[in-house]
Amino acid sequence: MSGVSEARRHAATVAQGAATGTRQHFAVLVPVGLDADPPWAAGPLPFQVGGRVADADGRRGVFTTAAARALYDRRWHTWESRSEGALRLDGMELLRTPTARAARQALAVLHFTVAGSTPILPLLRAMSHRRLVGESDPLEGALAPAALLGAVADTAAAAAPFALSRPYTVTFVAPGPAFGALALRDAATGEVPPEADEYLRSLASRSAPDDLPAPPEYVPDHQAEVRRISADWSALVLRQGAAFLGHRADTGAGDFYDWAAHNARTVYLDALLLATVQRNHIDELTDDLSAVFEGPGLARRVAALEERIAHFRSTYWRQHLSAHGPANTLLLAFQRKHRLPERFELILAEAADYARLVQTQESQQIAGALGVLTVLGLPLGTALSILQVLGDSDPWHLALALTASLGATAAALTTRYGRLVVSSLRGGPRRR
Repeated sequence: MSGVSEARRHAATVAQGAATGTRQHFAVLVPVGLDADPPWAAGPLPFQVGGRVADADGRRGVFTTAAARALYDRRWHTWESRSEGALRLDGMELLRTPTARAARQALAVLHFTVAGSTPILPLLRAMSHRRLVGESDPLEGALAPAALLGAVADTAAAAAPFALSRPYTVTFVAPGPAFGALALRDAATGEVPPEADEYLRSLASRSAPDDLPAPPEYVPDHQAEVRRISADWSALVLRQGAAFLGHRADTGAGDFYDWAAHNARTVYLDALLLATVQRNHIDELTDDLSAVFEGPGLARRVAALEERIAHFRSTYWRQHLSAHGPANTLLLAFQRKHRLPERFELILAEAADYARLVQTQESQQIAGALGVLTVLGLPLGTALSILQVLGDSDPWHLALALTASLGATAAALTTRYGRLVVSSLRGGPRRR
């Protein structure tokens, strides 16, 4: 059986590696640093289809106000036409995504088209440096991010805790009639063949079955992750990338795929951009919470973290983007893949625990201050009251009373209660 499975995997790898779509696009998301705003036009790349322009104003109507601000207020684009082999660069975008730790942080989006005669999967596999692909990384040389963005952005690898250490890709493929079971619905049953979902996973993961053999037990879970946007195409969101694959043959200009490709390169890409920004912020908050006890000033650090969490929650943390269902679906799929809701709940719970700890310490310090006033004031008040009752106004007697009260105070501070008062006032651990 293992030999049969291996032969089947290899046959699937060969078939997927030879598949050529009628429309083949992919966008590459790369973390960069921006010292200054780029000298580009403001807003996202204004792709056009059917008289509709996907500029910032056109896209704002699709998203909620908060999501639109995060996606379009600090974003720039430039059209570019540069080719290297089968790849053609269509344009570039920059989106500022600053965090408390990385004020220069931004995301670059590089939009590529693959020539119709060239299979797209081997290029994607080469980007992930798959050992079995036997091709060089297409994002080297003239199309390397450093070569394309070096004049406006720092493309050096982002520092921890950002997880985007390798490019994240968003791929779109429209099939031709020759695709068969690799993409097209079965003519008899109308069902999407398992081979199509397998090819979609390969596009999203930038791998082939020979690269990452999936255990048969995992196949149902893998199929459950596929999102049917409509009867004509599906999407899959993974950690390495996302992919869109059509399920009927492309008929050329004027086909539904004009709009499908347009949406994949605009609003659906934007949903994944926002999800990537969310992940970066959650990574940083998680990392900073783990260091909250390092050094003095716990109350100040906890207050600063609470302020950052509130800002992230009001600015970036969205699970509902728009009335446009697929964008929400893609955002939620990315969040589930990276466990962002669970991680953010843990951040909120941990921050609440630290806030309660700070509040307890502050209450102890206040109680300690009141205890000191009691220890100091009670002996002195008692001595002065006795002198007043006796009608004694002799300065020597007053000095003796003050000395006695100070002695009583010092003696009280050596008791267990006194030590607790002093310890609470200092904010240190209480001795028992």
